[in-house]
Amino acid sequence: MRRVARAPWRPLKALFGWLVLFEARNKVLLAPTAVRLRRVEDAEVRRLAAVLRPPPSALVATVIATHRRPEELLAAVRSALDQTVRDQVVIVVDDGAGLPRLPRDPRLFAVSLSRNTGVAGVVRNVGIRLTRSRYVAFLDDDNLWEPDHLERTLAVLEPPGGPDGVYTALRRILPGGIEKDVLSVPYDRRRAAREAFLDTNAFVARRTRSLCFSRLRRTPEVLPREDWELIRRYARRHRVVHVPHPTVRYLMNPASFYTRWQQPS
Repeated sequence: MRRVARAPWRPLKALFGWLVLFEARNKVLLAPTAVRLRRVEDAEVRRLAAVLRPPPSALVATVIATHRRPEELLAAVRSALDQTVRDQVVIVVDDGAGLPRLPRDPRLFAVSLSRNTGVAGVVRNVGIRLTRSRYVAFLDDDNLWEPDHLERTLAVLEPPGGPDGVYTALRRILPGGIEKDVLSVPYDRRRAAREAFLDTNAFVARRTRSLCFSRLRRTPEVLPREDWELIRRYARRHRVVHVPHPTVRYLMNPASFYTRWQQPS
């Protein structure tokens, strides 16, 4: 019986890719939570937009989602503010835990959700919707950018005829600060259906209606991650390219699937 149940899985996986199939399953099973969380997101945007008037505006808006990582957050914020590109705003969105003292900088804005959602996509969407910019970049509170991250991505995005989205290579760092490897995989839609090499810490994209995260409540066991879902969905209607230069220091969480995924040789 078990063999019969598994029989359709292999041809479907070969045809569509296992990540695509998992995400289709997620959207069916987790749809009710996404509807409720969209209402929560809308309410938070209305509440916080009344405080942030006028909305933070620049060429690039950098969204940093955070939750109870005060020391790591400070380092992430400094790496964002230290970019060679100065025409940017940085918005820190706290998922209902409270914010530490942050540097004073006219480009930095920080808000807290009224309660914890536990959904990274919702937190990041609030940051996107509270800002105005041509491009949007993303940085998690436990990762760092090299000073030229935005400069290198904009050099590809800005020229006439350029793509709509760019992701750079990641320098993956083990706990303790030891470098594991450099993750650099050119974008290929069919390959992305089977391999989880996409991460929004390296992604800078033109602001469009497609640039919003999934609102599914993903526990650590629910794959694929919202980073993969956003970039692959965005690339459906927008051209996305890879810049093979490492501009992100990505701290490897030993418990995450993305950390366990091995770069093919």
